Amino acid sequence: MNIYQEAAKQIIDSHYCVAFTGAGISVESGIPPFRGRNGLWNKYDPKSFDIDYFIQDSARAWAIIRDIFYDLFGQVLPNTAHYALAEMEQRGLLKSIITQNIDNLHKDAGNTEVYEFHGSLKQIICLNCGQKVNVSQVDMNHLPPMCLACGGLMKPDVVFFGEAIPEYAASKSVDASQKADCMILIGTTGTVAPANTLPSRAKAGGTTIIEINPNPSEYTNRITDIFIQDNATKAMEHLMEAIDELA
Repeated sequence: MNIYQEAAKQIIDSHYCVAFTGAGISVESGIPPFRGRNGLWNKYDPKSFDIDYFIQDSARAWAIIRDIFYDLFGQVLPNTAHYALAEMEQRGLLKSIITQNIDNLHKDAGNTEVYEFHGSLKQIICLNCGQKVNVSQVDMNHLPPMCLACGGLMKPDVVFFGEAIPEYAASKSVDASQKADCMILIGTTGTVAPANTLPSRAKAGGTTIIEINPNPSEYTNRITDIFIQDNATKAMEHLMEAIDELA
């Protein structure tokens, strides 16, 4: 039995399988990671995504946000790894996805149970009244956008530095981690807190950890049971083939 068959068997035999995804699954869709050699933080000052800076200079912060997230991210599409996870959910093999990504690609691919730990770029939220609207309603030529309901400043509905994790996403992610008897880690280095504590929480409850990463992560030698060292698309293609063989 090869490593893909071993992983496939764990997934098929599980009662509650959860995926935990990071930037690495979206890199192959054309989205650069935040950290690392080609990361966005090498080109842009992270302070632009600090909530205090955003409030103090919202027009400048919004211009940078538009350039990175909406001009760049707005053109990307899900890749085969995203679609593989959607197929796993449709086949009853995957119960939910916890994602650190804000690109909405899991939902675009067809997954329905997605807990967006750091929020989503698809919506913007009023900092005054909490009203949310789809970003498609925003005129990016007139920034910053203001709330039509109360006139307050609006920001992308994602977690900025200095902000707490949304309560719904946090509670659902913790719950899924505690229920999981199998967790698939894809494209996450394990360095971003507090999201990085979730796989360890799952492992403490006896969960089998399957990790897909091109390079070893903070998890690999600590909690990972099955390490598939490859990029997300190739690994998920091989994993789906192994699931088809064993199912």
